[in-house]
Amino acid sequence: MSKKKELLIKFGNKIREMRVQRNISQEELASLVGVHRTYIGMIERAEKNITLLNIEKIAKALQVSIKELFGE
Repeated sequence: MSKKKELLIKFGNKIREMRVQRNISQEELASLVGVHRTYIGMIERAEKNITLLNIEKIAKALQVSIKELFGE
């Protein structure tokens, strides 16, 4: 598996983990971020390589730092 794919998988898993911990649906998170629900699903399944701007929006919606999204 490529390093790029590994990073996308880890990032997507972290988003899912934080979303579930906060009891937020994909649809709710998408609304907070200002994107479509399917976009959040694609991120969580490592199908989308997102921009830094959207990473920042997700961090704000989850009320965490960008650094926390990349933590183990």
